[in-house]
This record gives sequence, structure tokens and C-alpha cells, in this order.
Amino acid sequence: MHYEHIVPAVFLERPNRFIAYAQLNGQTVKCHVKNTGRCKELLISGAPVYLQHHPDALAAGRKTEYSLISVFKTTAAGKELVNIDSQAPNEAAARWLASHGLSPRREVRYGDSRFDIAFDYKGKPCFLEVKGVTLEEEGIARFPDAPTERGIKHLRELEHAAREGYGACAMFVIAMKGVRGFEANRRTHPEFAGALAHAAANGVKILACDCLVTPDSLTVDQPVPVLSLSV
Repeated sequence: MHYEHIVPAVFLERPNRFIAYAQLNGQTVKCHVKNTGRCKELLISGAPVYLQHHPDALAAGRKTEYSLISVFKTTAAGKELVNIDSQAPNEAAARWLASHGLSPRREVRYGDSRFDIAFDYKGKPCFLEVKGVTLEEEGIARFPDAPTERGIKHLRELEHAAREGYGACAMFVIAMKGVRGFEANRRTHPEFAGALAHAAANGVKILACDCLVTPDSLTVDQPVPVLSLSV
């Protein structure tokens, strides 16, 4: 995933889920937040961030000239850049599959469902649902950072596909480096943690990978151990 027109700024505040304010070249600018999650541990006043400038904003009918893309956070491994663009993990996962010789297809229907990615592996059709992860606590990446009934629905749909003989995978794209493991955020949403464990026990492969994050890119890098998959 690559971006154009990236500029450094300083985060000021986030008055609602969709809007933030940042200081850029001594001026306060309004930004679109491309993530509806809480991100409270990331979006702290004074944090260094990167914005994407949209020079054609007015012509395109955009309400903001800037989008908030990434933010620096101090983790157990040191200072890390975290990508918070919720659209980026799907693109990064598709590119990762392509780099392994597969041919990902985006937004594929299956029955009444729509999976993020479909591909064929060893002659078998497979479905992949991607979840972006931005929450890190003491070196452990966790998902979700807010309750997600939609996430539970996706896991159940993957289970159904697995029962029908398809390959089924939930991929957690951790949009940072510096983590030593991944687990479901049982404290925030115990039902999702239970659904993830149930899916893993019923034919759904659970995969977590960290990412190389730069100001203008997000690239899936290395697998991360998945922890605590007990019902």
C-alpha cells in the first residue's frame, strides 16, 4: 500500500470519529480520520503524525484536504509508526498474497456474504477476511479495540464456508512492528474472543502478521504468534 503527498504534522484533537485537527507548518488543519475505532492510546495531543494531502479535494467534492494516515507510538520495542488507515490492510494483504504467487480477487460474494479476498490455493478456492490491528499493549497486539458484532458475523461466515469445503482464513494485519504476539481482546469484547476460538476449532485458519510501516507505505512483513485461542 503506497501513498502520495504525505506530510508530517502534530496531532491536536479528535472531536468525533471522522474528524481530527493537526498542526501543519504552524497552522491548524482539519483531517479525515480513516478509522472509526477508538485509537485512544494512539491519538494523543502532541503526537507526531503523517497526513496525506489531497490537492484535488475541492474538485473531488471532499470536505477535507487532508487524511490522517499514521501516528508514532512508544511501544515495548521502542518508538514505532502505526498506520491507522482502515482501508490499507486489505490492500496490503492482497499485495502480500500476490507476492506469494497467488491471484487475489477483492470483495467476492459467497452466498449472502461478501469476503474481502478470494484466491485459489493448490486448486482449492479460498476466502480471506482481513482485520486491521492498531492496538498494542505491552508488546501484544489485540483486536478489536471496540466491540464489533460485524467481526463476529464475518467469523461465522468463514466457518460456514469451511464447512462447505472452501479454504477459510481470518488474517489480522498488525499495522506496526515491535509486537511479539497477537490475541483477541477478550477484555473489550469477550464474545469476539469466543467466536475467534470457535472459528479456529472449526476449520478457519487464524493468521496474524506485522507490517513494515513508513510514512508513505504499509507492507505485510512477518507472521506473529497467535495466542490464547481457547473457547
